[in-house]
Amino acid sequence: MACTHLLISVYSEKGESSGKNVTLPAVFKAPIQPNIMNSPYAVSELADHQTSAESWGTGRAVARIPRGAFGNMCRGGCMFAPTKTWHHWHCRVNTTQKRYAICSGLAASALPALVMSKGHHIKEVPELLFGG
Repeated sequence: MACTHLLISVYSEKGESSGKNVTLPAVFKAPIQPNIMNSPYAVSELADHQTSAESWGTGRAVARIPRGAFGNMCRGGCMFAPTKTWHHWHCRVNTTQKRYAICSGLAASALPALVMSKGHHIKEVPELLFGG
């Protein structure tokens, strides 16, 4: 169980407690797996630059690019415009994995420690979960 409490207070639109309590939905009891929620899709920034390749220089009737490294036109070289993690690439995800990621995200939002670790200021919030 990932939640901290099982009953949630119901608040009105004005922020006042109505005195009612609602049981916690089952989705907030789902196991939390951060590796499924945030799966970055990118290549390493150091890819292809971990070689000792050097240019042959001039006078050999070949291009001056380092042989076997760095250039995107070389075999074993880096790719042109490598993928970055900030790009939000659209890649196909299995439906069950997508649903599991949504459930894990909702369950993680029920834990104050995890919410505060993401930089949110919730000291003045009476409860994180909203019933109704």
